Amino acid sequence: MSELTLVLIRFAYLAILWILVLSCISVIRSDMFGARAAKESVRGGGSRPRQERRSKPAKPAKPRRGEPTQVVILDGSNQGDVIPLSQAPLLIGRGTDAAIRLDDDYVSTRHARIASSGDQWYVEDLGSTNGTYLGSSRITQPTAIQLGTQVRIGKTTLELRK
Repeated sequence: MSELTLVLIRFAYLAILWILVLSCISVIRSDMFGARAAKESVRGGGSRPRQERRSKPAKPAKPRRGEPTQVVILDGSNQGDVIPLSQAPLLIGRGTDAAIRLDDDYVSTRHARIASSGDQWYVEDLGSTNGTYLGSSRITQPTAIQLGTQVRIGKTTLELRK
């Protein structure tokens, strides 16, 4: 092989190593500090039309009897916290953009989501490493949950309540 070919192979190898190192640093940074939250412009809304900014927010519909209205954390570092379901969909994880932020080594940055579709509530695992559990079974797709259903994420147990 010519000397030029060897030099080009060395530079290509070095570039691949640097790409690997920088991508590892990026993953570690996002895992430690979470994803960056999007900032709104100083004027309060960016490119939204002027009429939309002035309109009053719609009142949330009153929940029917037997429908859950809150998520309660039963076990874990945030035990006793109550999160209203009016803020749904609720993102659960370690990231700064999570509605339910869990400081747990077994929880991913964006671990799971609780959302509603019509009158039914669902929990969805967002591709987490350690999984999301209903009772003792791991879920892999959006799964319907009822009042009193316990959801386990890492060392934390959540429950839907009135």
